[in-house]
Amino acid sequence: MIVNVPVPFGKICIIARRCVGALKAVQAEHVAPQVYSTRSSSSTVPRITTHYTVYTRNKDPRWEGVEMERFADEADVVIVGGGPAGLSAAIRLKQLANQHEKELRVCVVEKASQLGAHTLSGACLEPSALSELIPDWKERGAPLNTPVTEDKFSILTEKYRIPVPILPGLPMNNHGNYLVRLGHFVRWLGEQAEELGVELYPGYAAAEVLFHEDGSVKGIATNDVGIAKDGSPKDVFERGMELHAKVTLFGEGCHGHLAKQLYKQFNLRENCEPQTYAIASSFSRRAEHSVGWPLNRNTYGGSFLYHLNEGEPLVAVGFVVGLDYTNPYLSPFREFQRWKHHPSVMSTLEGGNRIAYGARALNEGGSQSIPKVTFPGGMLIGCSPGFMNVPKIKGTHTAMKSGMLAAESAFSKITDENLQSETAGLYIPEYEEAFKKSWIWKELYSVRNIRPSFHSYFGLYGGMVYTGIFYWILRGKEPWTLKHNGLDSAQLKPAKDCTPIEYPKPDGKISFDLLSSVALSGTNHEHDQPPHLTLKDDSVPVAHNLAIYDGPEQRFCPAGVYEYVPLETSDGMRLQINAQNCVHCKTCDIKDPSQNINWVVPEGSGGPAYNGM
Repeated sequence: MIVNVPVPFGKICIIARRCVGALKAVQAEHVAPQVYSTRSSSSTVPRITTHYTVYTRNKDPRWEGVEMERFADEADVVIVGGGPAGLSAAIRLKQLANQHEKELRVCVVEKASQLGAHTLSGACLEPSALSELIPDWKERGAPLNTPVTEDKFSILTEKYRIPVPILPGLPMNNHGNYLVRLGHFVRWLGEQAEELGVELYPGYAAAEVLFHEDGSVKGIATNDVGIAKDGSPKDVFERGMELHAKVTLFGEGCHGHLAKQLYKQFNLRENCEPQTYAIASSFSRRAEHSVGWPLNRNTYGGSFLYHLNEGEPLVAVGFVVGLDYTNPYLSPFREFQRWKHHPSVMSTLEGGNRIAYGARALNEGGSQSIPKVTFPGGMLIGCSPGFMNVPKIKGTHTAMKSGMLAAESAFSKITDENLQSETAGLYIPEYEEAFKKSWIWKELYSVRNIRPSFHSYFGLYGGMVYTGIFYWILRGKEPWTLKHNGLDSAQLKPAKDCTPIEYPKPDGKISFDLLSSVALSGTNHEHDQPPHLTLKDDSVPVAHNLAIYDGPEQRFCPAGVYEYVPLETSDGMRLQINAQNCVHCKTCDIKDPSQNINWVVPEGSGGPAYNGM
């Protein structure tokens, strides 16, 4: 959440295990979706999902005679995702092309309406990768205006703040880093890419991975537009287009929906642990972090409060909740609202104006959860495979470096005329090798045990002791690797075994309700389109999630997308999906205990419209 206050700029952030979620205000209105009745087994359940990825159009008579041919275009490299990783890869490719006087067509597709509009993070940026990529970034006007001059780290109790010293060498030491509005930084990177000749296509969502006959990646297809909510074609229906490439880089961010397909297609997660996630948001010269209250010792999470030097007093506030929490009654958003009433936090926010809000998941698995990052025809870069340094709460510098390594590894093969083929995508194992030799791997491997150490009986305190003893003394060189608990979706306990949580009502000054917060995110989707929050089985939410876990979707979603409402024609409940409110955080796809939700891209340009979050 972003707040304009006499001192600050306030912003909300929630972390759930291995998923960073930035909560932002979405369209405040709930738009009731159309409900279609369909037969499921021997009973009738409300039909929720109408998306063509679940109900194929070739068996739907409404699609007979509709032109389905797609226009195709060719590029040397296609990059999915216009974030720090994708733009860094594009810039590095064009730098190398110019240096070696090679013609290279590089295309970046981004589902947001403009670069940075879906970028959420009040970020503390480590400039190492930026300095490698663009050494003269200061002269070029990079929006890094607030160097960190003071760090604070604390344990919170309900009423008090206990200071914890930040010793030299610990991950939370931020001297030399910058507090930035990451969306503004991404836009600036886009300007640098465009100057070099990179083709940028914001507003185009990559919806499908294309394959050659030999199984290698051929490129991507953008999503179709002009489909009604009931799944039928509108008069304005338009097929997406295909972009073919010698190599396709996937930099979709945390829990990318195309990356999920690639994991299965190429068995990329065969030799790594499951990824874990968290949900959060942020924005500040002083960087303040805390752990503890209002979360108990066995729920991973924490907060950040950044003071930004942006010409007016702005404060970015964020709260992180690990998505491996066990109580289905927990609401990350409401925990965040409660945290803001801590005396040490409230004193900063009092008198301020809330000006923005957002939510986003982030990867927390560490080096043991990184999948294979190369496969025939493509590579994974950025937060998609999970390059975030969890104890640092930083992933921008590692994401950028991964994009640069991918570009450097691919360049020679892309421009080698002896390796050109129209029937197969290029396989570039050199990227994986370069990654394992780079400072990214060294950095992530050294902190690999800090997050899993919180899984002990002592929880938060056990993790802090482990960090102090083993990380600070051994610098991550301990000869063992701790394991995670498993998938975040498998951690919830049945509601009957848990105690409901009574959250205080928001006061409208420091704490706020969900929908008015979502309204500040600028989120909007074309209303008359199939919900992009698809269900594999429409009967599962009521029969399983509501029956066993009391419908956790209505609490873990930071945008009010999911709610259970009474059936209109009989006793019972149905799940209503308010897809127009979705801020694209991916929490539902990650935390759903039945793993029945599959997030797919909506029509291009839909989603939040963050302004420098």
